[in-house]
Amino acid sequence: MLLSLSATEVSFLMLAVIQAVASLVWALAAWAVPDARRAAAHWAAWSGLSATTWVVLSMQLQLQLQSPPLLGVFCGVLGVIMLQRGIRIYIGKPPRWQMPLALLLLVVVTDRLTGPSTYRQLQPMVNFGVLAWLYFGTAVDLRAHGRDELRLRWPVLLALPVLLGGAAYLSRALRAALSPESVLAEMTTNSSLNVGAALSFLVLVLCLHATLLALVVARLVTGLRRLARRDGLTGLLNRRAIEEALDAQMQRSQRSDQVFTLMMLDLDHFKVINDRHGHAMGDHALKHVAALLHGELRNVDLLGRYGGEEFLFLLPGLHLAQALPVAERLREGIAARPLVLAGVTVPLSVSIGVAESAGTQADPRSVLARADAALYRAKAEGRNRVLADDAPRTVRP
Repeated sequence: MLLSLSATEVSFLMLAVIQAVASLVWALAAWAVPDARRAAAHWAAWSGLSATTWVVLSMQLQLQLQSPPLLGVFCGVLGVIMLQRGIRIYIGKPPRWQMPLALLLLVVVTDRLTGPSTYRQLQPMVNFGVLAWLYFGTAVDLRAHGRDELRLRWPVLLALPVLLGGAAYLSRALRAALSPESVLAEMTTNSSLNVGAALSFLVLVLCLHATLLALVVARLVTGLRRLARRDGLTGLLNRRAIEEALDAQMQRSQRSDQVFTLMMLDLDHFKVINDRHGHAMGDHALKHVAALLHGELRNVDLLGRYGGEEFLFLLPGLHLAQALPVAERLREGIAARPLVLAGVTVPLSVSIGVAESAGTQADPRSVLARADAALYRAKAEGRNRVLADDAPRTVRP
């Protein structure tokens, strides 16, 4: 049977097999990876619909039909819609239905108007134009994701396969506008042009799947990077990350002579909480305090868990006199919001040491040591208070 098939039919069926296998792979991914389930299901649908399109186009050649059947065109356009929706779901953008459905309806209406009338000339132009529109829209989404979320130096590279696909369909739409009959003839006959187009689409399909895999890998890498920089319990920056941020801030201060303030906070009587209520309650207390502190962050501030029950709060651009009221507000806010869990109320308080670093400060460890020394004095003087490293008195009356 295969020997009776033309080169174009074999090329189309080869594409169908590749897309059918890809559909199974993405379906397995949707089952195995909960975080990517919806997106992978859409990509499986795209691959399956694309496979159906190529089977229908191969049958069209065997039956010597004068135009592509509606089933093939419908599956092809719907498949690209599913591809676009899956990408938008995966990158965190709301999937759109109104415009894609309108384009799909346009394709169906145009097909129904074909035949002996002059509307037949619109069919290839509309079909290829709709596909180009969908591909270009997807390219815009991918480029924005590469620029804003992945921080790629050349974000257009992420969108390049989709962009090339859109350009290919746009060129065919323009050719169809100028010579619709010739384009239809090319699509319905066995020719080297069709074989070349099929092989070109094969490369495009492989690049599209590579792009989808790149999105998945990028999310995994981002997640691993986040885990490496975040404290597992509180979600704040871990010790290494907050120290790196302190070093970076010191370098900026040395270049621009910008002042910053560092706060070191310690959860008072944390051992008592663990001994009296258990370590699980102690973990909840740390998360509770971390959430309260995080709620006070400005966009430029950084907060990290330095170790155990200690936190570091980095406030760029604030002098000591400006930071002390902030520290006092943090202390009062935590004292006013005890942890309530399973009917148990656990009072909480923090001691805070505050130190300022001028832009000429040479060693970031010195400002850290001064904040730690102020914290030590605050704890020695009774806890639940704020002390500055250069002030022997307690800020709280």
